[in-house]
Amino acid sequence: MTNIFLTGYRATGKSTVAILIAEALAKKAIDADVYLEQKAGMTIAEIFAEEGEQGFRDRETEVVKELARRENMVIALGGGAILRKENCEALQGRGITVWLTASAEVIYERMNIDPLTGQRRPALTSAGGLQEIQQLLAQRAPLYFAVADFKVDTQQLSPKDVAAEVVSRIVG
Repeated sequence: MTNIFLTGYRATGKSTVAILIAEALAKKAIDADVYLEQKAGMTIAEIFAEEGEQGFRDRETEVVKELARRENMVIALGGGAILRKENCEALQGRGITVWLTASAEVIYERMNIDPLTGQRRPALTSAGGLQEIQQLLAQRAPLYFAVADFKVDTQQLSPKDVAAEVVSRIVG
């Protein structure tokens, strides 16, 4: 069976939903950001501080390419993985890509509820906060759309319901 890649902005539920989908389909789940941190021995925030965004994106590309070559996986991609064309190309023919969406306001609210999100992941623009989310969502939406086989709006759904929606769309 092929891989399932979950893409979308941070706090759209990719990591949590990946585990639920994997359980439902007897696959293994992996969070690309967590895997990257384990390989690096540093948090994403520490990588950004030491190597800048370019250094982080280089590491992310390595991880995406490695994970895309695996079999029978549900992979929660980092929110910015779609920024590099080579990452998107690594996914092609390796599985189904699902774009998990939510509004900027819901994402902002979720990020404020989860204290680890802010600690592990740095702000990506000088604006920060809701303005940063709105700005990056506008920039990234066409990229998510281009790489995704389909999308699921996570805004009004529990992670369990999002996983069920994804599974039903894949299995039929």
